[in-house]
Amino acid sequence: MKDLRRYLVLKYIQYLVLSSSNALSTSLGLLGSLYTMIILQSAKVSFKSTAVLISSLAKADLLVCSSIVCQVFIWTFGVSVPATASPPALLHNLLTANTHISCLLLSCVALEAYLITFFPAESRSFRTVRNARLTSRVIWVLVMAECLLFQMDDLLKASSTAAASHSLAVWWFQLFSMAAAFLRSLSYFLGILLRILNVHLYYKIFFSISNR
Repeated sequence: MKDLRRYLVLKYIQYLVLSSSNALSTSLGLLGSLYTMIILQSAKVSFKSTAVLISSLAKADLLVCSSIVCQVFIWTFGVSVPATASPPALLHNLLTANTHISCLLLSCVALEAYLITFFPAESRSFRTVRNARLTSRVIWVLVMAECLLFQMDDLLKASSTAAASHSLAVWWFQLFSMAAAFLRSLSYFLGILLRILNVHLYYKIFFSISNR
């Protein structure tokens, strides 16, 4: 459990403290996720709701691995990709999806820690493995849908010149562009709110434990 706590601290620093990820934090995060996935396979770890959320958090780094592998493949083999495929946009969207999934899961862990500290008996019926798995799946589905929308918007922007003569294509372009812009703004403000929420929850937990 100490190793899992260290992993959570590392992820909090990576996603909720640092303004943006860098090579060092990303590398440490990937190594931490790999080590955590190995730990969670051990029979010594009690697979409760928190472990489910942490497991899903570690798996989110698979998106980072996919982005890195694609980038290395393009660089190594000098793959020529059509402009409309927009590989840099795809890699960026995968990293964005990883960040959003991680921030939401970390906030779920913080909320669960708050419930355990202040409402252990009252919240027991909510803090189940089933609910944790459902929450993780909902987060993954929503964020990947967001990633798909961003990618569609990037593809339409890349092919906007060719589609300019088609009124239906222009309508789709405007629709995806407006939806993507709204989601980007929403995710920005949601990220700020999640940072404030996490600080508040752990502030309450810390002083509650200190007073005891």
